[in-house]
Amino acid sequence: MTMNLLKQIAGSRLPVTFYRDEDIDGVRVLRAAGLVVALVPSPSNPLSLSGSPSAAQVLAVTQKGREELAKFSYPESRPPRWRNRSPRITAWRRSNASGPPRSADAHTLPQ
Repeated sequence: MTMNLLKQIAGSRLPVTFYRDEDIDGVRVLRAAGLVVALVPSPSNPLSLSGSPSAAQVLAVTQKGREELAKFSYPESRPPRWRNRSPRITAWRRSNASGPPRSADAHTLPQ
């Protein structure tokens, strides 16, 4: 569950805030492991170390956290999208490249 929370954090825009008690506990575990930089509130009653915290805020995923994510192939490796778009442009350049060479000063309009 904690790795799922780390994946969720890595895929979110930071800083991200968690309000549920189980998410706050997960952020505490990730912070204790050195995988994230987070602001985790102390218990509302410091004498008895009890009470529900209001929220935990994750500021960053550490290098160690990124290394852990890489062990699980996250983010998923995908081919870049731009490679799928280039055939039309390449074909146009090839057709013009095979034409006769033009001089640099011959800029005439078709008649």
